[in-house]
Amino acid sequence: MEWFRYLLCYVLVVSWAVTLTASQRPPVKSDQQVLIELEQAWHEAFYHKDVAFIESILADEFVATYGDGSKGDKARELALTTEFNQRVESAIHDEFTVKVYRDTAVVRFTLHVVGIKQGQRAEVTFRYTDVWVIDDGMWQCVSTHSTKVDRPEV
Repeated sequence: MEWFRYLLCYVLVVSWAVTLTASQRPPVKSDQQVLIELEQAWHEAFYHKDVAFIESILADEFVATYGDGSKGDKARELALTTEFNQRVESAIHDEFTVKVYRDTAVVRFTLHVVGIKQGQRAEVTFRYTDVWVIDDGMWQCVSTHSTKVDRPEV
């Protein structure tokens, strides 16, 4: 009977340790969560001129169509990051839609930016459509398209 009590105590201690260890692990993020975080981090990196981060998430074959209709590639995106000289007071991402198709994803969202441009307060809204692929286990953006949204007249 004594051995039964020891066995029961042992089982309880092991169960408690396993539960404690499992509860300390961070939850696994979905591809959708990862992609939303990458999009938000991309813009933060742009505002802070973090070229290394942006270079790490853009595929070598990256292409962009900007809000003014001009086109760019990875080199131009990195140059724009380096040259950025506006003060961003707030940048709010919303309306995220993320569709994952095996190793490819399409991310759509809206970005509202408020800041100072050429000494004047400016507010602008863009809608983005980005295409991401998994390369060597990491998501990389291969294409971005942004469209400036005109403010509706009141």
